[in-house]
Amino acid sequence: MNSKPLSSTRWLARGLLLAGLAIATTGSAEVYKWVDEQGRTHYSDQKPADRAATAMDVQVTSYQFPRIDVNTLYPPDRQTSASRAPVILYSTTWCGYCTKARKYFRRHGIPFREYDVETSSRGKKDYARLNGKGVPIILVGKRRLNGFSEGSFERLYNAP
Repeated sequence: MNSKPLSSTRWLARGLLLAGLAIATTGSAEVYKWVDEQGRTHYSDQKPADRAATAMDVQVTSYQFPRIDVNTLYPPDRQTSASRAPVILYSTTWCGYCTKARKYFRRHGIPFREYDVETSSRGKKDYARLNGKGVPIILVGKRRLNGFSEGSFERLYNAP
């Protein structure tokens, strides 16, 4: 992480998010905080050699995806008349888990609509609205599954 001054709240939030992600990924890391001569607060993963800094205990326990109105992605007039909620798959051509999901849906006769997040303008737009960070993203009605495993999908698909 860069030790240059963070000029706005936006950059500070990004820096803290990156620090939090680093901690979540590695399991442990230290973040240091100090104030320079101009009164600006700095954050870094390295303790400054020329001044005192406070070690911060930062814990990331979970991430909650933002709520979205799924009807904006799959309007009610285009939903299937089946009793189950519609299934939407946001995928790429190169993703192995996307391929597994696609094959699973076809093998089990589960109707689904698929959007490629790299080549489809609709897929790109929806992926951005969903704050996508990876593929596949599977929507079953208003419920969301990131990634794919048969068990996780079955629990989501068969939930009341």
